[in-house]
Amino acid sequence: MHHTRTVPRSVAERIRETLERLATERDIWLATAHPEHGPHQVPLWFSWDGQAVWVCTGAASATVRNVRVEPRVRLALPDSFDVVLLLGEARCFSEQDVPADAADTFAEKFGWDPRTEDKAFVYVRTAPTTVRAWRGEPELSGRVIMRDGVWAAQSPS
Repeated sequence: MHHTRTVPRSVAERIRETLERLATERDIWLATAHPEHGPHQVPLWFSWDGQAVWVCTGAASATVRNVRVEPRVRLALPDSFDVVLLLGEARCFSEQDVPADAADTFAEKFGWDPRTEDKAFVYVRTAPTTVRAWRGEPELSGRVIMRDGVWAAQSPS
């Protein structure tokens, strides 16, 4: 087993690095739940608009069905050492109702525009209310960097 010694980052560093990852990474895990069918988790491409995560999935998907019944979701960037977890409420937008800037940004990032497909797609927007970020055990303390939709007070580095 490989162990990496980690010097804990300041809150400001965690926020800055989390925002950089949200702006540049491609994949995110989205977990939803349905009161009758239970949990559902899928990896999806995402874009970050500075305030919210946007994903796009088939209109008939379990993800869309679940969000329409229970909008509370969890999202996670796919790294088990450099962890970023987001909690928030998701909202579905049809191809006709999605804000053009969100759909255009998504299409530009991935070179694929779901609005041009024959199959119906839904854009799902999640503005995080809580964000946790940590690298290994030394950073477990202070891992909440956003609470109630407000980034933590940035302490001096």
